Amino acid sequence: MQKIILYYKFTPIKDTAAVRLWQKNLCEKLNLKGRIIIADHGINGTLSGDIKDLKSYIKESKNYDSLKGLSVKWSDGSLDHFPKLSVKVRPEIVTFGVPSAIKVNETGILGGGKHLKPKEVHELIKKRGEEVIFFDGRNAYEAEVGKFKNAVIPKVKNTRDFPKELKNKKYEAIKDKPVITYCTGGIRCEVLSMLMKKEGFKEVYQIDGGIVKYGEQYGDRGLWEGSLYVFDGRMGTKFSDKAKDIGKCMQCNAKTSNYENCSNVSCNRLVLICKSCVKSGTRKCSDCALLAEV
Repeated sequence: MQKIILYYKFTPIKDTAAVRLWQKNLCEKLNLKGRIIIADHGINGTLSGDIKDLKSYIKESKNYDSLKGLSVKWSDGSLDHFPKLSVKVRPEIVTFGVPSAIKVNETGILGGGKHLKPKEVHELIKKRGEEVIFFDGRNAYEAEVGKFKNAVIPKVKNTRDFPKELKNKKYEAIKDKPVITYCTGGIRCEVLSMLMKKEGFKEVYQIDGGIVKYGEQYGDRGLWEGSLYVFDGRMGTKFSDKAKDIGKCMQCNAKTSNYENCSNVSCNRLVLICKSCVKSGTRKCSDCALLAEV
């Protein structure tokens, strides 16, 4: 039986080149596929493989001092969802474009928001009510298919846009309110919450383990609605068969959570399109569709 694991840890990595080689050899030995990014301030990975091999990977990785206590999330999936294994050293384990702003020690990133377990998220809302603001820490297209109810959705195309976006004066009205940041597995919120505090947000929280952990506990019975976009061959996953489709097909406006790549290979942009329209043969993004009409 095969599964997918997701993990990250902000911690000092003394010799990134040596860790990259060790991780690459370990994954190849265990026939794992996926992506691992290593930086001076930590490690970020998504791997697929047989359960026994993934368990061996976790056990051996935790033997490395910097990775002791590594927290791993499990998800449905298989080796088919990743074309190959990629293990790279980069300036950041999640690309905000601000490597010099990220400071870590053995306990994690410094200056970030307070972690809240899913249950504590509900407790804070029960205590503070409508004063609490959910703040999406993902790309805007991810929020089109799934989000927390009434969340603030920044208009960002990629994570690098956030440092500039947070300087926008439109956020002044919520800087004194309790703000809960969220993202897929929690990693983007580690950096985002730190940047938000630097920009004057007074009370910043982040969901421990991200949407994945929240969904594991509450499924579609809580404050989350829709599908969770993921960066592998699945492109999306749902927490239960009761999940709603909140996205709209770009062709017919039908509710959908289905993303496809634009059929124009030179474009390859993501297209939110229902499966009925895919069957009809139309799978171009709006820009390519307009060019085809000219």
